[in-house]
Amino acid sequence: MTIKTLIIAAAATVALASTASANSFSFNEMDISGSTAELGQVTANGNATVSLYDFHGGVQGALLGTKELASGANYDVRVKLGQRPINDVVAVLSVDGQIVDTQEIDLDR
Repeated sequence: MTIKTLIIAAAATVALASTASANSFSFNEMDISGSTAELGQVTANGNATVSLYDFHGGVQGALLGTKELASGANYDVRVKLGQRPINDVVAVLSVDGQIVDTQEIDLDR
């Protein structure tokens, strides 16, 4: 391999790593007031959906609510809930129908 080939390969690896890390949640707590869950910032590298599910005993349960997101950083993301969670919650971030990140949230009761 030439130096030029190594540099191109390294640049491609960095580009792929930065693209993969672009999909993320940046919250550690979920604020639920009434029928809305506030997540804070969610970042996606394409048109995305965040879905909240009931989560108990390591098992994903009923869908609580979803929110469509634009590509890039989405600030102050709020998801309307069909029902208030009675257990913990798992947030699932999907881009183009593929799950790219999940985050479990322990709700303080």
